[in-house]
Amino acid sequence: MRCATLLRAYSSVSLPPPSFAGAAFAAEAHEPSAEPWLSSLLGRCSGFAHVAQAHGFMVSRGLDQDNRLLGRFVDGCAVLGFRAYAYCVFSQKEDPDIYLCNTIIRALAQTDLARVAIGLFRRVQLQCLRPDTYSFPYVLKAATHLSEIGVGREIHGQIVRIGHCGDVHVATALIQMYSVCGEIGDARHLFDEMPRRDVIAWNALVAGHARQGDMERASALFERMPERNVISWTTVVAGYVQSGSPAKAIEVFQRMQLEENVQPDEIALLAALSACARMGALQTGEWIHEYIVRRRLRKIVPLMNALIDMYAKSGNISKAIEVFEGMTQRSVISWTTVIAGMALHGLGFEAVEMFQRMEKARVPPNDVTFVAILSACSHLGLVALGRHYFDRMRCRYQIRPRIEHYGCMVDLLGRAGFLREARELVEDIPFEANGAIWGSLLAAARSHSDAGLGEVAMRKLVKLEPHNSGNYSLMSDIYASQGRWCDVGRMRKLMRDHGLKKKAPGGSSVEVGGAVHEFTAGDSSHPHLQSILKTLLDINAHLKMVDFVVEEASYF
Repeated sequence: MRCATLLRAYSSVSLPPPSFAGAAFAAEAHEPSAEPWLSSLLGRCSGFAHVAQAHGFMVSRGLDQDNRLLGRFVDGCAVLGFRAYAYCVFSQKEDPDIYLCNTIIRALAQTDLARVAIGLFRRVQLQCLRPDTYSFPYVLKAATHLSEIGVGREIHGQIVRIGHCGDVHVATALIQMYSVCGEIGDARHLFDEMPRRDVIAWNALVAGHARQGDMERASALFERMPERNVISWTTVVAGYVQSGSPAKAIEVFQRMQLEENVQPDEIALLAALSACARMGALQTGEWIHEYIVRRRLRKIVPLMNALIDMYAKSGNISKAIEVFEGMTQRSVISWTTVIAGMALHGLGFEAVEMFQRMEKARVPPNDVTFVAILSACSHLGLVALGRHYFDRMRCRYQIRPRIEHYGCMVDLLGRAGFLREARELVEDIPFEANGAIWGSLLAAARSHSDAGLGEVAMRKLVKLEPHNSGNYSLMSDIYASQGRWCDVGRMRKLMRDHGLKKKAPGGSSVEVGGAVHEFTAGDSSHPHLQSILKTLLDINAHLKMVDFVVEEASYF
């Protein structure tokens, strides 16, 4: 009813102001080529008032009766973000054709109105309009967005009945739907049956395998592709990052440019920066930074946030802060990332100052921001300040603490020796504490040789994490510090009974000449192992000499 009232009001609107459309718009309004001027008009819209003026002009002259023109208007509304209004306008049309229906379904498909798009598709069939090869990909996007496998299968059945299975766009949309919904076998079956495949179809299946974490099959498909584009490369890079293989991600990212000279887009750069952050691949990250500057992409806030994260995690916190300070626009993620980076590098006081700057800038912190600032307080042992921020999060910002916030507080209190308060906080958590929380309490008990608290935590951990060898080692250390060797033996027997060994060996990585080298304790497979060991021995010898000189100087 409100929409009809709006439309009646708009029908009386006269020409838009000259600054918006001008006389040329009115003169050309009834020409056969009306679509170009409507596109031009919508291109000048900067807000809802302009959209309403354009709509009023169309209604007042009966131009909204043209399905193609109205479809162009509906599409323009959706592009500007006024999807609900676009649907409202569409719903007033009594005899929409399939073009107009397809336009509104596409506009709503990948939004919170995706279910409405599916309903519209069903109405199309009830109104005896025949869906075409555009209708099915659009409605399948809605089913994909909602992960509605049942709806997707229903639409697949209709496609088979109508005979559109051979259309490459329809088949590709089906592959994407099955992949996103976790039915990668069905997606592969459709792909194998396609008489003709374009790069989009290949990309859809590669992405499906990558989404399932099966990078072996994703990579094999990628290597078989007769043609690749930037999306193909980005999919593989992002897939390796998500599957925990950042070194492979960087390798593919470098191949992308060196072998095929493919210019990475924003998504590829984000994926590569994430890999650099995980690996500490500073040289590759610096190259990406130079590329961003060279291509004038510094105004893309997510890219700058990823740069801050990469520099912080790769050991160059000063560069991370420099990137942050150079940003003309910042999001809550920008502030949170730099605060977390400072906390990671032990710059707790600087992190607190940055948080205060954030509040002065009137940027509301989110739950992740408070994890970062509580972590900073924990590293510095600022118990009173940590309590203050924990309360501030709940009282001022109405953020309900998550398990990570309680974990930070338990760690903060435990490190500082407030063991009773830490235990009471764990017992007061309004949900079941996980292994990380009880593990923090066990670590605090070890730091302060509190066997009683350690045993309380250990009883919980045996149930929550029976195969975590680190917990048994911590409890064993507590007993050993008090000379309770029988209890040490009991812990070792428990480990043997559970078939546990000591924690996995530690690992590290270093980037040299753009190549990332990974090392694991006890692993002797590196081809340059002997020269590395010789260099380490030389360094140790020099350190001993320095220590001796320093001791002599301090002695005298």
